Amino acid sequence: MIELYHCVSARSFRALWMLEELGLPYRLQMLPFPPRALAKHYLALNPLGTVPLLIDGDTRMTESAAICQYLASRDPAQRLEVHPSDPAYGSYLNWLHMSDATLTFPQTLVLRYQFFEPAVRRQPQVAEDYERWFLGRLRALETAAQAMPTDQPYLCAGRFTAADVAVGYALMLSDYLGMSSQWGPATQHYWMHLQQRAAFLRSLEAEKQAALDQQIDPIPSPLIRP
Repeated sequence: MIELYHCVSARSFRALWMLEELGLPYRLQMLPFPPRALAKHYLALNPLGTVPLLIDGDTRMTESAAICQYLASRDPAQRLEVHPSDPAYGSYLNWLHMSDATLTFPQTLVLRYQFFEPAVRRQPQVAEDYERWFLGRLRALETAAQAMPTDQPYLCAGRFTAADVAVGYALMLSDYLGMSSQWGPATQHYWMHLQQRAAFLRSLEAEKQAALDQQIDPIPSPLIRP
């Protein structure tokens, strides 16, 4: 059975959402954040001390966008991947990689310098600059979302794919950080549509229940109690 190591609201949520979309059996192992400081035993499994860690037999993965691609290709019948022969394949890969390298990365710096560092090391100007960076890069999504059919707003291939999961998490994090009022209207519509997916809602519930069962705070505390 697949094992997923996860922190509440961390980018490992991408992998959790994918598992729910695919209906694959999995064990969800919850960790306090940051696990490298608060769960030292985890370093024996993942020396980086980061989440996600996905274990599938002999396969071990720590990059959330790559895990999305891996899981989609693991069960192609679910059609969450785009085949290399499809004209949309390049767009699919681009959104998958953009989701983390371009959209999530600047938000991690907002988190660090606005919430995670001790008060004396916080840098409001750095956090503000990287928030503006993220919002600037989000223009690519707004442009793409403007061209989407209203009733089927998906990034590529005219259907929901792993790219939507990967980019959707970047929007989820941005929403938690209070940025959604600064998004364009097409991006807001796209995110609203993604949140209505049954697998997304199941992922939230699975995360909450596993956190409670494993005595982990189910609230993304750095965002609520800075």
